[in-house]
Amino acid sequence: MSTIDLSGRYESMTYRRCGKSGLKLPALSLGLWHNFGHVNVFENSKKLIETAFSRGITHFDLANNYGPPPGSAEETFGKILHENFKSYRDEMIISSKAGYKMWDGPYGEWGSKKYLVSSLDQSLKRMKIDYVDIFYHHRPDPETPLEETMATLSLMVQQGKALYVGISNYEASDAQKAFKMLEEMGTSCLIHQPKYSMFERWVEDGLMDVLAENGVGCIPFSPLAQGLLTDKYLHGIPADSRVATSGVFLNESNLTSEKLAIIARLNEVAATRNQKLAHMAIAWLLKDERVTSVLIGASKPEQITDSIKALDNIVFSDAELAKIDAILSGK
Repeated sequence: MSTIDLSGRYESMTYRRCGKSGLKLPALSLGLWHNFGHVNVFENSKKLIETAFSRGITHFDLANNYGPPPGSAEETFGKILHENFKSYRDEMIISSKAGYKMWDGPYGEWGSKKYLVSSLDQSLKRMKIDYVDIFYHHRPDPETPLEETMATLSLMVQQGKALYVGISNYEASDAQKAFKMLEEMGTSCLIHQPKYSMFERWVEDGLMDVLAENGVGCIPFSPLAQGLLTDKYLHGIPADSRVATSGVFLNESNLTSEKLAIIARLNEVAATRNQKLAHMAIAWLLKDERVTSVLIGASKPEQITDSIKALDNIVFSDAELAKIDAILSGK
């Protein structure tokens, strides 16, 4: 069982309905991407789950290839769930995905029925559960017919291996096609997971409208642009930062003088709102009611607690939004 007090866990969290479904998600969800596999100390991983769940974060987002190494995030989560949270399974939303490379050969990635069925079966075994709450196709496949991929997602629901299905990284036109196909198969698409932040706004060019028109939820990932939308780099590169320690997804070349100047100006706006820049960046996404939840990442439990403070103020004046847009456009 969990070693921390879980009473009152729903009192401080806001929940939003996901599209037109009956499902509500916490305003913040915990992504277990690049810091939750065998690379992390197990006790720290356990504390991350405990801290999140004790504060009302019920949604835990995984994928077949999360780790590192691939698969290890699901293994770690499965062990924590089985040993400490088994009695709370029905209070949790557990999601997984398939689409990126997971194993060698022609059936180890993309969107074929062979790959998706095999991948979900593997994920369920790693996590020691009978079903996932949400199963995503992780990225569009340029070769497999979209009908095959969507039919497989629908099949996973029919077989009881997933309660809901979603897509990730699909642009507006392909998303629209996917939604229509799923509807015709009797399985609505629950949610779309795009990369979306102040620095990555492609979803505003049609996708958000498509989601709203089809009653599909939205859960952005990388809301802090891999840590750029924080005050972390305003005074140099900290020794424990992502740039200094790995540089895989964010490196020193991303920290141009122009980008740092924009970050500094955004930080000033956040200060006028009595927020940290990271909090404002999350709140900026949640200001849009079409956004169901925002995926946060964490390597330390206190980072989860800190991120929740973003929910204290998600209202922006027109003047604030105009100023933010001007800063982001370099004016």
